[in-house]
Amino acid sequence: MTKVRLTKKYTFEMAHALKGYDGLCRHIHGHSYTLEITVIGTPMSDDSHPKNGMVMDFKELKKIVKSQIVEKFDHALVMSAKSNPQLIEVLKEDGHKLILTDYQPTCELMLLDYVHTVRAQLPDHVQLFSMRLHETQSSFAEWFASDND
Repeated sequence: MTKVRLTKKYTFEMAHALKGYDGLCRHIHGHSYTLEITVIGTPMSDDSHPKNGMVMDFKELKKIVKSQIVEKFDHALVMSAKSNPQLIEVLKEDGHKLILTDYQPTCELMLLDYVHTVRAQLPDHVQLFSMRLHETQSSFAEWFASDND
């Protein structure tokens, strides 16, 4: 049977800072992120099944992405764990929603983090086809499975 792609978009607000960067993004600043996830699979062909005709129920994809990415990163400050330890301590003491990463939190590396997170949660009959993370309306990073096989 023919493969079909499904895409769902998610939006969230997040701040980050790039340690050691030689431009303005070294300062804490925020973005309105848009994450687009495309999966691919064969629509179910079982008249007796409630998901008949679906590659994947959109609400199932939403549940994965909302719990693993959106709820975690929305209104958080993402910084490298190698950032200024005094700043990290002050932010923690002040109760900020702080996520420390073992990587530089660029759009590209955050996208790769999200790719690994989503791939691990997808059902076996569905594959991740692509993901796109918009940092601004005109700037985004993309990942395609076909580029990485």
